[in-house]
Amino acid sequence: MTASPSPALPDQRLATGAVRLAARHAGHFSPETVQRLLADSYLRLAETAHVNTHLVVLAERLATERLNALAHTQAAGTGIPRVLFVCSHNAGRSQMAAALLGLRAGGRVVVSSAGTDPAAEVEPEVAQVLTEAGVALQDVYPKPLTDEVIQAADIVVTLGCGDACPVVPGRRYLDWPVADPDGVSVTAVRAIRDEIDAHITELLATLPGT
Repeated sequence: MTASPSPALPDQRLATGAVRLAARHAGHFSPETVQRLLADSYLRLAETAHVNTHLVVLAERLATERLNALAHTQAAGTGIPRVLFVCSHNAGRSQMAAALLGLRAGGRVVVSSAGTDPAAEVEPEVAQVLTEAGVALQDVYPKPLTDEVIQAADIVVTLGCGDACPVVPGRRYLDWPVADPDGVSVTAVRAIRDEIDAHITELLATLPGT
């Protein structure tokens, strides 16, 4: 039987990442699956980040997150809580929530964020107040909502995405009615960050092992 050809990469700079991810997931996912997911991640990000010199790097990061989520789902979980934050653009509230939970949980929670209609970049004021809180910004970028990440989540927290927010049976859902930081002063964004942080504290108290 002739092996099916590998899917074409939309950018040949992705080839090194494809090899790296295939080696990391050898024995679990085929190189073709890895390459297909990496190519799809690149194209999804390219739809919103029209001019982005880091697009190849971000595509590999997104593909890594999706592959890890898919592996988690297929292995029926690892016991570590997985929390997904969703808002419309993944440029403000959900980014702050994910970053703050990751900071507070210290590796005891797997955290993801995504947008139903992701923006091209995180809002500058949001990046500023996260830096002030001690968050490293290398993983803070708008991401599209994907099936792998939704299916892997134990808890889905929605922050203003309305009817576009995902609904998956068997998940714990929370909705945090937090103001949108888009277009407001950095002082107001700090207040929104602190409000989200209070919700994070409450959430951590309900998670096993945290």
